[in-house]
Amino acid sequence: MKTVKKVAILGGARIPFARQNTQYQDAGNVEMLTAVLDGVADRFGLRGEVLGEVAGGAVLKHSRDANISREATMASSLAPQTPAYDVQQACATSLETAIAVANKIALGQIESGIAGGVDSASDAPLAFSERLRKLILRFNRAKTRKARLQALLELRPAMLAPSVPNVNERRTGLSMGEHCELMVKDWKITREEQDVLALASHRNGVAAYERGFYDDLVVPFRGLSRDNNLRADSSLEKLGRLKPAFDRHSGLGTLTAGNSTPLTDGAAATLLSSEAWAQAHGIEPLAYFIDAESAAVDFYGPDAEGLLMAPAYAVPRLLARNGLSLQDFDYYEIHEAFAGQVLCTLAAWEDERFCREKLGLDAALGGIDRAKLNVNGGSVGLGHPFAATGARILAAAAKQLAEHRAKTGKRGRTLISMCAAGGLGVVAIVEG
Repeated sequence: MKTVKKVAILGGARIPFARQNTQYQDAGNVEMLTAVLDGVADRFGLRGEVLGEVAGGAVLKHSRDANISREATMASSLAPQTPAYDVQQACATSLETAIAVANKIALGQIESGIAGGVDSASDAPLAFSERLRKLILRFNRAKTRKARLQALLELRPAMLAPSVPNVNERRTGLSMGEHCELMVKDWKITREEQDVLALASHRNGVAAYERGFYDDLVVPFRGLSRDNNLRADSSLEKLGRLKPAFDRHSGLGTLTAGNSTPLTDGAAATLLSSEAWAQAHGIEPLAYFIDAESAAVDFYGPDAEGLLMAPAYAVPRLLARNGLSLQDFDYYEIHEAFAGQVLCTLAAWEDERFCREKLGLDAALGGIDRAKLNVNGGSVGLGHPFAATGARILAAAAKQLAEHRAKTGKRGRTLISMCAAGGLGVVAIVEG
């Protein structure tokens, strides 16, 4: 039997995240992912090097982009002999790619790999309407001129309207924000609580840039050197003046543009390897990828739960397998799809009834120290290109642990938690 190897996190690169239809409105997914692969290659001296693999992906993807990761790898300075493939798991995409790469390294199948993701909300794919698509297919299948003419005669102007992509859930027809409104009402999360967390997301992100935390993680791209959604002048007063974004009519809506993630363009990548590969390349690991867990909830059936509550189930299973409590962490990186979604998850872990009845535990998991949460900014402040956020979080978490070790002389531990569309959740433990 093969020995399981330790998986080192060596660092990462990302381009600044940009709000939809701003600096990157003309940049495509392949161009952005290529930029971060080159950022990793330049930082670690990997130009022309064959890596074990590149795993990436995108949520908003053109039909021509069957394998964005391979196209970006070929366009990058990495050796073209490096295998590459795409993964898609909504907002958890690049955490899932990291799990795939890490597992192969742990099993000795590869020695190194880059996990990443990219998304452009500005360059979203457009499609034919369903009626026009079927008509075109019937026209192409037609064997005679008469059959083709008959198909053309059925063409109507209304069919020419394009089908614009969205991220609404197919089973409910609701957007993620509408689902989160239901969650915060169920868990009685207030507007003020959400705005407080959103403000911390901006302030922590701004402070991280000011102290140089992102200097070696962010690669300037198309004239942008920092995330353009960050607001140094944000305040509770300004956030409090924003109107509800998803429940505009009941008078009870609490999710706003200020406490939700904006539609965002960007890409991120993280380099992982075995210890032997890192040593051979003269690279000191920042941290180690320890374990991961996934979960899913039924958000549609008779016992429907909140769409974004799956991490509440994944985390306790991960903790149990590793003999840890929720409080055994120095840092918590919880993806902020919405400030309210983070608060619902935290409330669930503190709720004894939920933990007993839903999680099968003897008691509540308990609370966390909020000062340890998203200490270098979260998705509300930094932005959220769907498939890129996992790699953004992983590289930043590893660097934060390296700084913690240098400052305290002690190793630290970070819990990563990500919700995703479809009622999914992916979580991981990083130590360094």
